[in-house]
Amino acid sequence: MSKESIKARQKKRQMMVLKYAKKRQILKLNRDHEGLQKLPRNSSPIRLHNLCSLTGRTKGYMRKFGISRIEFRRLASQGFIPGIVKASW
Repeated sequence: MSKESIKARQKKRQMMVLKYAKKRQILKLNRDHEGLQKLPRNSSPIRLHNLCSLTGRTKGYMRKFGISRIEFRRLASQGFIPGIVKASW
């Protein structure tokens, strides 16, 4: 389980990436590297991490579902993920 501060920091980064996305795209098209450097660091999408939406775990992340492999197995065994049954493990 990840600390709440790490989850909050990630959420803040996501909001900042969305806020500056259009401006960043325009600066890239104009090849204005000085303008890009003046933007906040956390506005870059490369600084985002893949975190499990339930626990905040970074390792074993499954992009298609947005959760870690551990949470995926737990939800699949309880029948919350259609098409995945315990017999297929």
